Amino acid sequence: MANDQQRLLYLFELPQEPIQTPRGGGSVQFKLENDDSPPSVATRVGLSPSVSVPVPERKDVALQDLGTATSIPMGSAFSFFLASHRRAARDLCNVFMKTNGAEDLMQVAARVHGKVNETLFIYAISFVILRKKELHSVRLPTMVEVFPSRFVPQEALSRAQLQVNRMDPNQSEAVIIEHGPEFSGSPVKPEHRVSYWREDYGINVHHWHWHLIYPPGMGVDRDRKGELFYYMHQQIIARYDMERLSLGLPRVQKLDNWRVPIEDGYFPKLTVNNSGRAWGSRQDNTLPKDFRRTEIGDPVDITDLEIWRARLLGAIHQGYMVDRNGDKVPLRDDVTSGKRGIDILADALEADADHSVNFPYYGDLHNIGHDILAFSHDPDNAHKEEMGVVGDLGTSLRDPVFFRLHKLVDDLFQEYKLTQPPYKEEELFLPGVRIERAGVVRDDEADVLLTGWNTREFEASRGIDFNGRPVILRLTHLDHKPFDYHIQINNDLREPKEVTVRIYLAPKFNGREQEMNFMEQRILWCELDKFTVHLKPGTNHVVRSSKESSITNLEELTFKDLENSGPGNSSEQSAFNFCGCGWPQHMLLPRGRPEGMAFQLFFMLTDYAKDKVSNPGGVRRCANGVSFCGMQDAKYPDARPMGFPFDRRPAPTLQGLPVNTTADYARLGNAFMHDVTIKFLGDKLN
Repeated sequence: MANDQQRLLYLFELPQEPIQTPRGGGSVQFKLENDDSPPSVATRVGLSPSVSVPVPERKDVALQDLGTATSIPMGSAFSFFLASHRRAARDLCNVFMKTNGAEDLMQVAARVHGKVNETLFIYAISFVILRKKELHSVRLPTMVEVFPSRFVPQEALSRAQLQVNRMDPNQSEAVIIEHGPEFSGSPVKPEHRVSYWREDYGINVHHWHWHLIYPPGMGVDRDRKGELFYYMHQQIIARYDMERLSLGLPRVQKLDNWRVPIEDGYFPKLTVNNSGRAWGSRQDNTLPKDFRRTEIGDPVDITDLEIWRARLLGAIHQGYMVDRNGDKVPLRDDVTSGKRGIDILADALEADADHSVNFPYYGDLHNIGHDILAFSHDPDNAHKEEMGVVGDLGTSLRDPVFFRLHKLVDDLFQEYKLTQPPYKEEELFLPGVRIERAGVVRDDEADVLLTGWNTREFEASRGIDFNGRPVILRLTHLDHKPFDYHIQINNDLREPKEVTVRIYLAPKFNGREQEMNFMEQRILWCELDKFTVHLKPGTNHVVRSSKESSITNLEELTFKDLENSGPGNSSEQSAFNFCGCGWPQHMLLPRGRPEGMAFQLFFMLTDYAKDKVSNPGGVRRCANGVSFCGMQDAKYPDARPMGFPFDRRPAPTLQGLPVNTTADYARLGNAFMHDVTIKFLGDKLN
């Protein structure tokens, strides 16, 4: 085929159909040497593939060579939170990593296709493409098109299939599936009012992609991996809380008692595969129970979660963890070499058995927490029910209990952060530079940001076979009007100065409509952007587009985008796979309210000379998603702790006066607070 992108792209299409099924809208077909499949598998009425992809016989992909990769049944859910499934993923990834180049990988993968679980197959192919340097020009298609049944209820897909079956064979127009913001239930239950946010395709793809780059148990030890696990999830919780406050809902409560029923159930209405195997549903007031799915994992008791949490809390307040040799490992963030304490704690809490200081002792609180919740409706397989969506990386954010679990996880991280000494004034202050004014402008209007509904289309027929017919998903999602930051900075020094600009957003009022003190608002600050500016002496007017955010990714790339792309070797194209793990651009802002909701922007300048990190020349950088995802083949490009300066309690005093609110930080010339209003239009933006 034309290039590496084309060689590997169609391995992602129709993952639950035989590999011989025509792909590329019916134009491409894999031809396996010595194929003994029935002729009906390789043909579709009205399709005559113009491109044939030969796949020779391979002796290195026998079932015995795949290790435990074949242990997960076809058509069932794949969960990276299960240790047995992580072992299967590692075995399959090891097979794919031995290949040499796109053609070799394509041949091996095509031969493996149909022998291993479909989701595991897509995970392993994606994992290897991200990590093999010779495949850096290959980009991944959006998961919305690979697994549309993870994003749209089965009822809608079934209606589309019925419509296709009734169509005249000569009709060529696509079938449209409209899917609106009321995803999972009526607004009678308060939690359903925010389902549009939890079930947004972008944030669920983000979560899948992030864990693809930073997985536990896969031998991956990226720079500040543990700290990124803490920070990315902390920011998700903060953004979820902002959305809840926009709707008049209380902030999410941590799941700190596993001995009481979970008040809110969840009914996903989605299927795992094309045959209609449904995800498990959790009734309201379901009591979590000991994990006894012995066919997929070792038994785990609720007591184990409680013991692990107590040990982690003990380590936090003692100031050290104990490794497997019985030696103390200090937990401190103010280190000049080695791992920060937040990194060490996160490796043990997530947990990554390869990197935890003492995995047998501190356990696996995060992953097992997901497992117990995912199987709470059928913990011992008595009813042979599938796991709930909270067990899958690409669907777990849909369930309200995900946020309660991660609030518990974040509570442990915050407990640790509050043991660290507050930043000193000299760590916060940057002499010689002053922010005179700062704000936002949208369509020539200052300080009023607009949100509303927008739509995006994807080809469902790339992931599900509708008898060769084109079927389009038209998804309605939250979005915002683009805007610009305007910052006027005075550089009082006689020489140019490079600074890092940090921009955060938080609600001005809490759920009781009271202004918040520093400690209440501290964990609600959401990073909007972080970038470097070269200041000339005197006045500098900095303008920055919201589309350039350091936390968001590029737009989701569809199969059609990738089919129409060139060789895919530009720096922007080659960076997409890695940076694709960033937060979706359309979810950068919270919803706000129709009458307008008060938020605050916090701007801070720090010394780039102290922020910068030494990286080897020629590293592949990415402009998008760096705050949540780091940089490929390089160290995280900010020496300060993630979330600075809000990752710790405030300094007791600044410039001789007490610190009570975040606005007190604005006494420093290099910091600035500004009020903005976010209005929800309630109709489509475009």
